[in-house]
Amino acid sequence: MMRSLYWKLSLAILLAAFTTAGLFAIFIRITSADRLMQFVIDQQRTKLVQALSEYYQTQGSWKDIRQNWGEVERQTLPEEWQHPIGEGENRDPLPPQVRERRGLFSLADASGYVLVSGAPEYPQDFQLDVQRLKEEGTPITVDGQTVGVLLSPQRLINFRPEEARFLSRVNQALVIGGAGALLIALIVGVFLARTLTRPIKDLTLAATRMAQGELEQQVEVRSRDEIGQLAQAFNLMSQQIARANQLRRQMTADIAHDLRTPLTVIGGYIESMRDGVLKPTPQRLDLIYQEIERLQKMVNDLRMLSQADAGELNLHPQPVQPLALLERTAQLFQHHASQVGITLNVDAKDHIASILVDEDRMMQVLDNLISNALRYTPSGGKVTLRARMDGKTVLLQVADTGSGIPAEELPHIFERFHRVDPSRYSESGGSGLGLAIVRALVEAQGGKVSAESELGKGTTIFLEFPALD
Repeated sequence: MMRSLYWKLSLAILLAAFTTAGLFAIFIRITSADRLMQFVIDQQRTKLVQALSEYYQTQGSWKDIRQNWGEVERQTLPEEWQHPIGEGENRDPLPPQVRERRGLFSLADASGYVLVSGAPEYPQDFQLDVQRLKEEGTPITVDGQTVGVLLSPQRLINFRPEEARFLSRVNQALVIGGAGALLIALIVGVFLARTLTRPIKDLTLAATRMAQGELEQQVEVRSRDEIGQLAQAFNLMSQQIARANQLRRQMTADIAHDLRTPLTVIGGYIESMRDGVLKPTPQRLDLIYQEIERLQKMVNDLRMLSQADAGELNLHPQPVQPLALLERTAQLFQHHASQVGITLNVDAKDHIASILVDEDRMMQVLDNLISNALRYTPSGGKVTLRARMDGKTVLLQVADTGSGIPAEELPHIFERFHRVDPSRYSESGGSGLGLAIVRALVEAQGGKVSAESELGKGTTIFLEFPALD
């Protein structure tokens, strides 16, 4: 049971509350008696100073103060203790507290001469220095003039019954308050532990299910704190893992399909030639060779993507002028574009900054983009290559006036083997890797790739690269 985080948190909070309450109670218990004792001494000292001041005013001096000390000090005691020792009702001895409160104070005159001694540190007829009088005594003044100094005791021997009852009630209040604090701490600790451990249990259960193969798991986000952020991150991770797994399965199926089609064609022709059904004419051999080239291109594309994923793609970056790059690429496709009735032009200015890229890889990127644009642009359409400056960024664009891409498909067009219209595969001949290769090559050279499209109006692919100073 102690291995559970729920109980560990509950007991930790309870232990912290118990320790705090215990230390607080001990501190109050230790200091309350001293504070009450000091309060009693201060109270009696105030009364005694007033009584001694009145005595001096009446007598005009401290004459006979030793003989009258008991009478003066008795005035500071409670009314029921106003009798000297042995002079109570029926001349019974008074309570011991009376004796404890009498004879504790000492009196010295203005010069420091001890007139009445109430403690061993102030012996009778001893002369105290002025500094000690200021530090330890309370001046007695008459008409603004100091006539004596009252020397107070440091401690009381015992408390009166009502004072002892007060301390007892303070202790009871500490016990009750401590017990209440522990009970509240226990309730709060259990609540907090449940609040903290419940989402963790949900995450543990979801993670266990993912380990068992149920990849798409979602947990409830119960808060906005760190645990809530962890739950959100887990949900996002689960979605991405599930999607990656789905893409992996789809990619495997697509690879199998893309390999099966040319292999079926090649196998059928060769089998027919071997059986003598068909003759190995140059046209049939060319068809077989085209299928083999198609397989080689797909293998090369997959190898390039795996190298890009592993960071092992060989690049030779050098400063390249965007306008020259676009014009060179346009020249390669100009003849093919004119054959299919599509206008291919370059729209760029001369003063665009250079970019640091591998020119051969960029030619491959533009080759894929222009091939896609020409493939999906009808006759009479237009494909435009643009280059613009956007602050310190060079923006290359390949825009066409083709059929466009649906909005729900646009975020996925750079994924491997993703086809907007799978039924058009046979007529286009594409493998579904072209745009994935574009993204891999552009990002490997420090650029970014994005797309905008509108159905029936065309698609624009954006390539962003940092401009060289």
